[in-house]
Amino acid sequence: MAPRFDLIGLVVSDMAASLAFYRRLGLDIPGDADSEPHVEASLPGGLRIAWDTEDTVRSFDRSWTPPRDTGRASLAFACDGPPDVDRTYDELVGAGHRGHLKPWDAFWGMRYACVLDPDGNGVDLFAPLPGAQNP
Repeated sequence: MAPRFDLIGLVVSDMAASLAFYRRLGLDIPGDADSEPHVEASLPGGLRIAWDTEDTVRSFDRSWTPPRDTGRASLAFACDGPPDVDRTYDELVGAGHRGHLKPWDAFWGMRYACVLDPDGNGVDLFAPLPGAQNP
């Protein structure tokens, strides 16, 4: 049997801050999870997302160190429409999260924005523009 993609894992410096960020994006994360060393949530379609504290990762990988940059991966969240991209971006930045790219109309036919989660991971927000041909 071939391996099956099952989980996206994030290593976090501050579990409560990271979970609060992703709750604002609509993920169903138990409220009592903020002090746990490992947290998982189910995503639509059966995929899972997990958060581990830096100490948890170091408990099984003593050589682990935080990356020096934001890395090469990002998460992307579909919004209901272009105004929702703007609203979500403004809400996250207003809550103290770092905006990376303010909302804009991308040449590929989407309203797009990027905000950074508490650990510097890029989180894209997008929605098709009216009348745009999207895959």
